[in-house]
Amino acid sequence: MKQITDNLDLIFNFNINIKIKEIVLSKPTKNNTQYKKIVIDQKGEQYQTASYTPTQVFHKTLSKSDISLLCAEQLGVNFLQFNAWDNSFEYIIMVSKKGQVTYKKQTSNKNFENEITHNRKKNYILNEGEAIAPLVDMGIFTKDGKVVASMYDKFKQINRFVEIIDDEVKLYNKKELNIIDFGCGKSYLTFILYYYFTEIKNIKVNIVGLDLKQDVIEKCNKAAEKYGYENLRFELGDINGYTAEFDVDMVITLHACDTATDYALYNAIQWGAKMIFSVPCCQHEVNAQIKTDSYSVLTKYGIIKERFSALATDAIRANLLEYSGYKTQVLEFVDLSHTPKNILIRAVKKKEIPAKAKEKALQEIESLISEFNLTPTLYGLLIK
Repeated sequence: MKQITDNLDLIFNFNINIKIKEIVLSKPTKNNTQYKKIVIDQKGEQYQTASYTPTQVFHKTLSKSDISLLCAEQLGVNFLQFNAWDNSFEYIIMVSKKGQVTYKKQTSNKNFENEITHNRKKNYILNEGEAIAPLVDMGIFTKDGKVVASMYDKFKQINRFVEIIDDEVKLYNKKELNIIDFGCGKSYLTFILYYYFTEIKNIKVNIVGLDLKQDVIEKCNKAAEKYGYENLRFELGDINGYTAEFDVDMVITLHACDTATDYALYNAIQWGAKMIFSVPCCQHEVNAQIKTDSYSVLTKYGIIKERFSALATDAIRANLLEYSGYKTQVLEFVDLSHTPKNILIRAVKKKEIPAKAKEKALQEIESLISEFNLTPTLYGLLIK
């Protein structure tokens, strides 16, 4: 409908000073329209869409030109109303059921800068204005503790990780923790966790980071010394066969590639670690093994086979943790718009899990293994 596109062009293109901060598409044209509303928020130089069904919300990151095209495709077809705001005005396009288009521009009282500042201070464990040296060195904070605009999404991701850990730590009444970080790499999050435990939670921690790269270990130890993190050290070593010299309270494994995650989880289970936090990566093992006649549609297309294999791998791991006495959750760690590898497995040791629950977890694993002809490493390590 030309009148709609003309009005949208006026809003998005006519005045180059217009900086649209938020858009809402509402009033579905039909009861069975896929989405009940779409909310679009500016995130730096891009926009994030939140498309709402009655029970779910789906996120996607788009450019400004993509947003203009999305609005043109949706308005008058799936939605009858468009509202957009910048820091000064509200722009409204309404479409009647008979197709009549009305455009209005009116003064807005919304102050997005104040809203962003308020939300940052209210919602995050790690706050702006705090002297967090690792965040400065990572380029996420300026020297005066402000979030660098282009790094705001990374800042949110780090907070999300800390929040997932905090959910369990606040229920674990202990003033000292022994923690092993397998496959620590450059250890950005390890340094952040040390700060979180010691400065925010006032918990004494002993953290050991383990990796196979000598140069990485040396740099990490120098950084720990620079920050004054006395109880954080890094060692050269393989995940498989590592011996802990102390009782292990928490095991963290972030992006340990392929079966390295399985050996990390196996060690954590053998030690009786109270908490396990694992972000798996590069799940190649199942992808190379998977074979099925009944569900060949899942292995027919390369990208579907790869993603299904990754999901199957982590479902098996989660169930094996349940079988081993852990209450296990599979959580979204990073927004799917940033990476498809966005799963975090959180497992907490319980004194007792009913035998029937363990038996069911194992049966579910073995049914999946049987159907797709799999021999997963963690299953082989635990079920001998």
